[in-house]
Amino acid sequence: MIFEPFTIKNITFKNRILRSSIGGRTSFYDGTVTSAWKNFEKRFAENDIAGIISATITVDERRWSPLEYPKISNDKFIKPLREGIQAVQKLGCRYILQIGDGGCQTQTSLFPQEEDGKSSSSGFDLLFGYRNRSTEMSVEEIEQTINNFAEAARRVREAGCDGLEITASKGYIIHQFLNPAINRRNDDYGGSVENRFRFLQEIVKAVRQKIGSDFLVGIRLSAIDYNYLPVNIRLPIVFPLRHYFMGNGLEETLFYAKELEKLGIDYLHISAGYGFINPKENPGDFPLDEVRMFANSTRHLSLKANVRATLLNALPKPLLKLILARGWKFKPGINAEYAQKFKQAVNIPVIANGGFQQKDVIENALREQKCDMVAMARPLLANPDLLKVFQEGKNEPEKPCTFCNRCTVRTVNFPLGCYEPLRFSSQYEMEEEILKWSATLDVS
Repeated sequence: MIFEPFTIKNITFKNRILRSSIGGRTSFYDGTVTSAWKNFEKRFAENDIAGIISATITVDERRWSPLEYPKISNDKFIKPLREGIQAVQKLGCRYILQIGDGGCQTQTSLFPQEEDGKSSSSGFDLLFGYRNRSTEMSVEEIEQTINNFAEAARRVREAGCDGLEITASKGYIIHQFLNPAINRRNDDYGGSVENRFRFLQEIVKAVRQKIGSDFLVGIRLSAIDYNYLPVNIRLPIVFPLRHYFMGNGLEETLFYAKELEKLGIDYLHISAGYGFINPKENPGDFPLDEVRMFANSTRHLSLKANVRATLLNALPKPLLKLILARGWKFKPGINAEYAQKFKQAVNIPVIANGGFQQKDVIENALREQKCDMVAMARPLLANPDLLKVFQEGKNEPEKPCTFCNRCTVRTVNFPLGCYEPLRFSSQYEMEEEILKWSATLDVS
């Protein structure tokens, strides 16, 4: 089934494999994409991937993280994006641009700024974001953010994309409103499951009003939040405790899914977990060394960031692994069963994400109707020619992704690429592969 075409709305994909969102430093300092971004995206299109879902590209001009990541918060970004997107589409690959806003999980900044702590409610989170505390958004700020999404959607269409995906997962701003442990508001945007959904509902309505009903729009949604993974210190404690430790369960997220279907959403992209990275969305090993590197690079931004970096450097690795690596393990197709729950609950296509690499695992998920398409990032970063490996009849590549998760953290500070030493014969070979696509000249 992998190589069977599939149509969502009016867009036909030549097979069932999508490259899911993976971000990196591929832009100029103002957020304008460079030829490195174009070259990186083309690597997957050249290897028969049916479609690419972009990195989460920010809709907010100020709340932007990290530097040199792409933006879509201004009309000046449309033309450079269009040029790269057209290059991908000429290779027979569809392009879906994913938009989002990190909210209080904005991890880096040139200098500390108040905007990077905005969220559904005020609170403290040790692991995610650099601000000492998050601050509750006013209704006016909520309305501005809704407008940011709508304007970004307009730019996505004007850039010539095949579709748009809105990030309502990863612990980003929309997820911060959906999650009952994070959203403790007592106005129309908090409290009941209906009120927590209101922010996303108004974003979808504003987006549809701006771009029309004929354009492909999907939502990336977390099936279950698993707030207790990774191990974290998050305050205040919320009651009932199931909200604090778990967040949304399937009952709540299936409600969101059904409401999104009513709003005219064309597909759901299902992952799990809260925060990026987390063990349910990025199954595999916990990248302790890379987390230390990241923490050290941001320690100047706040007292919290400094304390976090100090602890990560001072405590011995075995102790840190015992605490922070809790729940981190690899499971093939980790969210396929969740995707099936959504497929049974709604009548729109469902994409599954998380832990896919082997041909038989993907085939089984499709054949058993757990999902309609499969999205992956890390295995394709390691082997962009994965589809060609499957076409040769092999179940997996000779040097498969080990799901070490080094790439997911290193790309904040370093070029996009695979940083797993076990996959290379030498450090030089690894460096050469990492830098291959980042040529300063256009390779189209």
